[in-house]
This record gives sequence, structure tokens and C-alpha cells, in this order.
Amino acid sequence: MNRREFLGQAALAAASLSACSSLNARTTPDSPVARARTPKKVIVIGAGLAGLGAGYELTQAGHDVAILEARARPGGRVHTIREPFSDGLHAEAGALFIPNNHHLTLKYTNLFGLPVEPSPPPAATGLFYVRGRRIVATRGVNVEWPFDLTPDEAKLGLSGMWEKYVSAGLDGLGDVTAPGWPSDPRLEALDRMSASEFLRSRGASAGAVALLGVGYLDFIGDGIDSYSALLMLRRLALRRTEALRFAIRGGTDLLPRAFATRLAPQIRYQSSVVRIEPGETSASVVVRQGDRLQRLTADHVVCTLPFSVLAHVDVAPPFSPQKARAVDLLPYTSVARVYLQFKRKAWAAGNLTVTATTDLPTKWVFEHTANQPGPRGILEAQAIGREGQRVTQMAESERILFALSQVERIFPGIRADFERGVSKSWDEDPWARGAFAYCRPGQMRSLLPHLARPEGRVHFAGEHTSPWSGWMQGALDSGLRAAREITDSA
Repeated sequence: MNRREFLGQAALAAASLSACSSLNARTTPDSPVARARTPKKVIVIGAGLAGLGAGYELTQAGHDVAILEARARPGGRVHTIREPFSDGLHAEAGALFIPNNHHLTLKYTNLFGLPVEPSPPPAATGLFYVRGRRIVATRGVNVEWPFDLTPDEAKLGLSGMWEKYVSAGLDGLGDVTAPGWPSDPRLEALDRMSASEFLRSRGASAGAVALLGVGYLDFIGDGIDSYSALLMLRRLALRRTEALRFAIRGGTDLLPRAFATRLAPQIRYQSSVVRIEPGETSASVVVRQGDRLQRLTADHVVCTLPFSVLAHVDVAPPFSPQKARAVDLLPYTSVARVYLQFKRKAWAAGNLTVTATTDLPTKWVFEHTANQPGPRGILEAQAIGREGQRVTQMAESERILFALSQVERIFPGIRADFERGVSKSWDEDPWARGAFAYCRPGQMRSLLPHLARPEGRVHFAGEHTSPWSGWMQGALDSGLRAAREITDSA
């Protein structure tokens, strides 16, 4: 794809964004929280997007809000890395994109005047590195994949197999964003299956399952064998109306920073909650700031902590057995991300960007600098699941050298242009303990009903409590829901 084609796509994307904004103004799910008839005192635990969104909407509704954040910065897992890169370049350690159908996220970027631009559209060719082979797949042209496919599967090609084995299974799910979903007992069988078992149940050969698992389907949990087929189908159903993706110009962290600027007097940084005390008429928290412990009480508490972190917080009286079980059992995907800066974009070769999917330990290689000026470029090599845990155990210098060796298999000779690198592992972040939540087989129906359910005056928000798990939309959607719960109860 040449630059003229890209600019044409960008113009179409801008028109689409304008249309999305107009549509959003007419819809009700993303509308502001109603003004509170009886303002309440509310403590929000966490200044990630869920906490910031809840705090902003509660403040706008007239409530007295205090936000407690353990880190020294806002944003949580929305985090932009600027050091040690040259020329003002940056890369995203957390959220990357805003799909065009994530209307709530786009609403807030528009509200705060943050410029968004289309992420470079997919090139006409896809880059793969599988079974030791570098494969450039041209759209509409069949590829001889190094997998043991049936003759029919080889004829279908990758896109045809995806349609037959995956997309055709999306019918019959119902409204995956509806409260109480998945209550339909007919979905229980899908929840009991892993994603790979689902593909096999639809007739996919072992080779087809392995090929389809390269890329998106292997980016959750410990891979395609580890998570619920119903989770996979819900995530894909939410992408059905996705046509474009946007990025916030200057870095995704500009969104939480915009929230934090407006909420500055209400945010207490480096304040970690060590105890939550639910109640029927009020709720309290014990917060540590330095060597000092303080007990705070409010009419309501909004807890946005990932359950991987909440599991290490004292709760007394304890949550209900169902909630406690959900907190203990909800798993999180391990992700280690290594960023490599090069003095030139030798990989471009006429294309504007690169995304490579692989069966290497670093499953995804992605360029972060396609929309950033200058000759230098940044590639990310991302390790997920068990490989992410293995990379996390490495020292920083080992991670960088390991990632460079992986990228060099895809782009031979690129080491000569390497300048510096840095990494981020969400497992070793004490306030995340994982990148995003997922559900193992059987957990969609057993855990999902209890993730967002309030416990007395304690409400819950965060991507793990929303249908849009793993996205900024999920965090913001959950914060808005929690704010409505409190205002409606008032």
C-alpha cells in the first residue's frame, strides 16, 4: 500500500469517525449519569480508566468523590512509554487502539478535545513467520501453508477456514452485552469447550486448528487450548461492526491524563488500599500512604482493582462466597512486551507499517511508529501466556537481546540498525498482576454473573467486569455502570 492509498484510507476513516460521533450523540447507553437528587460521598479505588471514568461521571452528577491510586500516575494499564526513545518517539505498553464501534471511548476523546487518527489500515499483504518459514500472504491469493491441512481446507485458505470454523459460529449468541448474559442454557456447552475444542467440533483438522491459532486466537490466556470457546465467540461478536481503528495522537495516556487534570483535587496518588470493609449503609477502606495508615468511610466505594490485585487485599466482613470465589479464580493473561528502537525502518520496504504474527515465543511483532515522524522506528515483540511468563523471568538486558533475536528471524540483518530497547511485563507490576482477564472453560457461566455484582455498598468496575474485557471501552463502560448504580440508589 503506497502513501496515496493510505491517505485515502485516512480520509475515509476521518469521515467514519465523524459519523460515529454523530451517531453517539443520538444514542442513550453512553449518555451522562443523571444529576443526583441526594449527593453521596464516594471513594473510588484506582485511577485507571475505570476509576477515572466513574469518578468523572459521579462528580458531574454532584457526588463528593475521592480517588485513591497506588501508583504515582493515572491510567493503570493505559501506559505510554517515552523513555528511552529518541526524537520524541513513543510506544504503548497497554492499550493501543480505539475501534470505531467503541463509541464511549471515542465520546471521551471528543469531549476532552484529544486528536485521534486512523491507525494504519491493514496492508494488502500479511506477514507470518510459522514453522520456520517467512510467509507474505497476499489478500485473495491462496498460500501453501506449512500445516497438515485437508484438501478442502487448503482450497478454502486462511480466510475461508476462518469463516467456516469461526465466524459461522457467532450466530445464536444473543446480545452479548445484555445484563445477565449468558443465561441461555444452550450456551453452556460452548462455555465448557476450549476454543480449540470448538474448532474441532466444527470439523477443523489438527493442522487447521494450529494455523488458526497463530495470531489473535492464541493471544488470550495460555493459548487456544486454555480459554472458553464462549469467551472467544463473545469477543469476536463485539468486533463484527468494527471497520476501522483509531489511535490518540501523541499517546494513549493522554486520555487518562485528561481525566486526571479535571479530577486533580480529588486524586490521592501513592495511596494503596490494604483493607475494604463492606457494609449495608456505608463502606470503609484502610489506605496506606508511606508509613501511615488511614481509615476512610463513605456512603459507597467503587473498587476498580483487577481481581488479581484484589485477591491480596484484606476484606472484612468478607465478600459473599460467590464473589470471593470469582476474585480467587478469575485468571489473567501474562504479557511481556519488549520495544526495540532502530535507526531506520528497514522493514517498511514500501509499506507504511508492519504487523507480523508468528508461532515464535514472541507471537506478535508490531510497529508503534507508523504515524510518528522521522526515520527511526520502534518494533514491539510481544510474548504471551507461558512464554510471557518466561520472558518476565529474564533480566532487562536478556529480554531485549532475546526479542532482538526473535525479530531478526523475521527481518534478517535488522540487528545492524538496532539502537536501544526497553520492556514492560504486566505480571511483575504489583498493581496489575497480569495484562487482562479471561475465562477458562466453564468460567463464563460460573464466574461472569458475580464479577460486577455489588457487595453491600461496594461496587465493582474494571475491564474484567465488562463485556469489552481487555479494552479501554470495557474500563470506561464499567465505570459508567458503577456511577449509575450509585446515582440510581440515591
